[in-house]
Amino acid sequence: MSTVPHRARAAQVGRPMDRADGRAKVTGAARYSAEYAPPGTVYAVLVGARIAAGEVTGIDARRALRSDGVLAVLSHLNLPPLAAEPHLLPSLAGAAASGQSFFPMRDARVHYAGQPVAMVVADTLERAGHAAELLEVSYRAEPHVTGLEQGREHAYEPERIFAGFLPGRIGRGDVDRGLAEADTVVETVHRLAANHHNPIEPAAATAQWQDGRLTVHDSTQGPTATRLTVAELLGLPPSQVRVLAPAVGGSFGSKAMVWSHPVLAAMAARHVRAPVKLAVTREQMFTACGHREEQEHRFTLGARRDGTLTAMRHHKLSPTSPFDDWTEPSLEMPARMYACPNHEGVYRLFRANTMTPAFMRAPGEASGMFVLETAMDELAGELGMDPVELRLRNHCDDDPSTGLPWSSKGLRECYARGAEMFGWHDRAPVPGTRTDGHWLVGTGMASAVYPVYQAMGPQRARVRLYADGRATAETACADFGTGVGAVMRQVAAAALGIGAEQVEARYGDTELPTTVAAVGSAGTGAIASAVHTAASALREQMVARAVADPASPLYGTDPGRVEAAGGRMFPQGGSGGGEAYTDVLRRHMMSDAEALGAWDPPGADGGYAAATFGAQFAEVGVDPDLGLVRVRRMLGVFAPGRVLNAKTARSQLMGGMLWGVGHALLEATRMDPGSGRWANASMGDYLLPVNADAPEVRVEFAEVEDAVVNPLGAKGVGEVGVVGASAAIANAVHHATGRRFRDLPITIEAVLGRGQGASA
Repeated sequence: MSTVPHRARAAQVGRPMDRADGRAKVTGAARYSAEYAPPGTVYAVLVGARIAAGEVTGIDARRALRSDGVLAVLSHLNLPPLAAEPHLLPSLAGAAASGQSFFPMRDARVHYAGQPVAMVVADTLERAGHAAELLEVSYRAEPHVTGLEQGREHAYEPERIFAGFLPGRIGRGDVDRGLAEADTVVETVHRLAANHHNPIEPAAATAQWQDGRLTVHDSTQGPTATRLTVAELLGLPPSQVRVLAPAVGGSFGSKAMVWSHPVLAAMAARHVRAPVKLAVTREQMFTACGHREEQEHRFTLGARRDGTLTAMRHHKLSPTSPFDDWTEPSLEMPARMYACPNHEGVYRLFRANTMTPAFMRAPGEASGMFVLETAMDELAGELGMDPVELRLRNHCDDDPSTGLPWSSKGLRECYARGAEMFGWHDRAPVPGTRTDGHWLVGTGMASAVYPVYQAMGPQRARVRLYADGRATAETACADFGTGVGAVMRQVAAAALGIGAEQVEARYGDTELPTTVAAVGSAGTGAIASAVHTAASALREQMVARAVADPASPLYGTDPGRVEAAGGRMFPQGGSGGGEAYTDVLRRHMMSDAEALGAWDPPGADGGYAAATFGAQFAEVGVDPDLGLVRVRRMLGVFAPGRVLNAKTARSQLMGGMLWGVGHALLEATRMDPGSGRWANASMGDYLLPVNADAPEVRVEFAEVEDAVVNPLGAKGVGEVGVVGASAAIANAVHHATGRRFRDLPITIEAVLGRGQGASA
């Protein structure tokens, strides 16, 4: 395969470019899944269980069915059976990817509060909602388990977690011996509240049957994952299911897996023989699309006087659902971050009355690295060492878990540039001594890391070049805010040697070439690599046609010595002449030319470990009288390999860092132990950062070449901006106050010394 000419790459890939969907989304022109209403569309409303455990003893639907416009009431009493059992799989697997191995309304059993127990279908949304209120559901309640204290005594160590992809215990060396060799030991306990995703667009699906074929408009990170899941559960060939997601309003992991609503919408549409729209309400989002589970971490860190780590022990306790062994992999990247010869990581779970937890932005890394990086800061204090210097002394060029070299790293550069730009070396060495009026001021830092995940199976794309000089790049992916559409345009343009403004990105339709869900920061790399492969093949096709054509000025030229730029092909090193693509197409009576491309991601045995690294810095002000914490400024320096679009990459990283403000100070979903229900399941009660909370945020890149991860050398930035942000803030709060805060979020009560999670 010919390489992309350097001049074309420099002109297109890497430069800042607006998102392809930006104008449509901000002007209201974009249409989301809940906005599609084929002729005859009717509306479904879910009814959730009012108990946390037990069973439904009766459903009286008479009043609901007599209500105006009501077409059906569906429940376990009359819902058709599924054709297959749902099975938990990550959507990167390229297969059906149910969010949990449980599907509602198949029997009378209630596993968690909010679990759908009935569905009302009516000719308008208002009538469906009214009838749902008229439905009389009776229950037999049983004792429930929801919180850590309830479940602790029933905890078990799972053999495997994360849909079976990861072991329940990891380790190397001899931790007890390593701790015995340590001069300083830090022991900490951290409790992290549950979190919910809350994207701006709640989940929704519109399903329509036509001649045995099913079309679903779904708000999803992976149209192909939805297609395969719906097809499997309904017993359809995937070719009979089309999924459309041209506009998706955010996700943060809530739409990475496929939950019950697209299948329920399809079942309802088949039952009433009309298109059905099922939109999950804002309150139902707290029990419909997973969440980040409540967690307790017990952590021990040992080091010699010079700061060299000798041992690390990391145990995590968390609730899972009654049917899946799921916990986010909080222990994986802390085990691989530093050169520590002895490590033990153990997951412990207990069955709780909750739905299966799910991916949430930086799933596992955000929580696990908070624990590690606050403990590292505490260790630096015990040793009287600068926190950056402590991390440098434990820097590793190879993955300590596998011994494999990192495909690229750049972390030393991130520390150095971050410290210089932030003014780190001017910080007051003694905590609690810097003030600004009545505010206590502190600074903190933390490392960031996120693994490079690879899609499973070939990723495909199609690129088409038209005789008017324009082009299209097509894949089945969804753009839910990552800006992948702009990257598709840039990569295709670079390979063809044309301007990105001449390329249109088409996506969000399973009739287009297949790519997996864009999850785990793997989407842009996989999708862009497929587009690059297709566009490169198209360029070679056009070159081959030109050099074989006696009427072309390129006739007889070695194809390997032909470059492309400005929409023209010309001999390598030539400054003029050659021939435009448009001339070749018109001369051959072709309105267009196209090529399909497939990229096979490298396997796990490629001889390298891969991750994206970075360094986070934060400054906070603390009001000691009111307990307020205000983040004043943040700086993140990251080494994500090749940056494909500087504007969207910075936006992703900045959004992640601001998410870290919420993770550190605000976000918590609290369970009412009496009812077993989320006590603050609304946007009025679930606290999120707003503009007034946003500090000055600066994002910088330390670009390092990576020739391993994919043809473009891009490692992804969607998650790593979150990682380390909450730890940097917590470390800054310690530096401001002299007190450690180990629980998240850091509440006003904790700052005032009236809550859990703080220590002297």
